[in-house]
Amino acid sequence: MSQFDHEAFWSARYRDSGDDYLFGTAPNRFLAGQAERFGAGMQVLTVADGEGRNAVWLAEQGCAVTATEISPVALEKAARLARGRHVAVDFVQADILNWDWPVEAYDAVVGIFIQFATPAERPRQIAGMQLATKPGGLVLLHGYTPKQLEYKTGGPSAVDNLYTAEMLRELFAGWEILELREHEDEIAEGTAHAGRSALIDLVARKPA
Repeated sequence: MSQFDHEAFWSARYRDSGDDYLFGTAPNRFLAGQAERFGAGMQVLTVADGEGRNAVWLAEQGCAVTATEISPVALEKAARLARGRHVAVDFVQADILNWDWPVEAYDAVVGIFIQFATPAERPRQIAGMQLATKPGGLVLLHGYTPKQLEYKTGGPSAVDNLYTAEMLRELFAGWEILELREHEDEIAEGTAHAGRSALIDLVARKPA
């Protein structure tokens, strides 16, 4: 999929949900469970953040948040959510597969359900997230494992897009793995993520 195709695909999905938020307005449960890792003044980047639910929550924790998203429709809804919750987020329209990533700029870089990269694109995507992280900073990833294809309750339909623990260990070789967990749970995130799901969580620290 080209940048234009990605933008058109996601804008159509976000437009079709009207005034509703496709993935809801509450933060992702994994991210909310990591609240103790975030605090006032932290510089945080959220990657492909959609309609802003996670970026807005991070701003509510006192973080200085930059949120990237390819779809201008999603960015409009995200800005509206931030205004309604009385927080400031720096929203940036960007295709993260073709973006000039900031270098060592963020205390934490967060990717929640960003599994649209092909196997060929994934190392570039992860390398960008790692580059943007300050020494000693964190990358937090949350997504689906291949078992999700049995549940069909959200996420990509191609197994190549999904994460395994072994894959993430390889991609984060040389980093300190603070958490890496495959598990199943019932999730309810808007209409797009609902039901029994096969999930994976990663928290990794960049060498200081």
